[in-house]
Amino acid sequence: MKAAVIYEKGGRPRYIDIPEPTPLNRDEVLVTVRAAAIKHLDRSRAAGQHYSTSAPKTVKGKVIGGDGVCILKGRRVYGMSSEGMLSERTFIDKDRIVPIPEKLDDVTAAALPNAVIGSAMGLKFKADIRRGDIVLVNGATGFTGRVAVQIAKYYGAKKVIATGRNPRGLQELLSLGADETISVLQDDEAFTAQVKKVKPDIIIDYLWGHTAEMILASLKGDGSFTNKVRYVSIGSMTGDVIQLSAANLRSVDLQLTGSGLGAWSRKQVAAFFKDIMPDMYRLAAKNKLTIQTVNAKLENIENLWDLDIPDGQRLVVTIP
Repeated sequence: MKAAVIYEKGGRPRYIDIPEPTPLNRDEVLVTVRAAAIKHLDRSRAAGQHYSTSAPKTVKGKVIGGDGVCILKGRRVYGMSSEGMLSERTFIDKDRIVPIPEKLDDVTAAALPNAVIGSAMGLKFKADIRRGDIVLVNGATGFTGRVAVQIAKYYGAKKVIATGRNPRGLQELLSLGADETISVLQDDEAFTAQVKKVKPDIIIDYLWGHTAEMILASLKGDGSFTNKVRYVSIGSMTGDVIQLSAANLRSVDLQLTGSGLGAWSRKQVAAFFKDIMPDMYRLAAKNKLTIQTVNAKLENIENLWDLDIPDGQRLVVTIP
């Protein structure tokens, strides 16, 4: 069968024939793959740069991709595979399967889950979002950030403020549910002043780096009572390390946490498959949760790895 396989750290995937897959344990079921998204997570895992994986072995290689749309006993489902997803057939965990609504296309169904994981899990389980909260999404013009804006409003946010560097992307976010936008391209003083005026209850951060330092500095109190701020780090697109003043922690009721692989409980992960993702699929099927994608075929994988995907869109590979 055909698959996209990467053999070395920093290498490009190859479109080749590989043996039929074999199950790793009894909790897996064989499926035919229809579509899979290529995400930052997949790229960093393939290069051995993500904290959850190591570099692929040079001899054996690794099928890229971790999740996608599959056919299981005649029905379309979303599933996850520890053996790689970009192949004609693979095994998925039978306890981590989500049925896909009939009206939802394969490409949207494949692209959406990772963004939901990267937004809803943080909003729901780490920020404990409540109706009426003010939510600031730092780095909202990216694919997952655009989804986060929409989900925050769906979960009852009173206001959603979006930051980003792409002027067109920020303008588009206003039509997706954002109430205000803040450009990260302005000078530090102006950016910090705008964030101070917002007075967010929740901050969902996909950038980290210097913008996180400015946002945290804007929260610094003066000794008077403050509202509780739940700051959730999800990505680090502009830097992995920041400087944080101890006064920030002492002068404001601040909850600083992260949302990612290893940060969720088994119960929370189970809730993603049972409740959260089915709910988001229903919204998408009704066009109440919208995304943008770039589509390609598996046979062209070798030319897709370094493809420059427009900001706010996601590459989805389909398998005939």
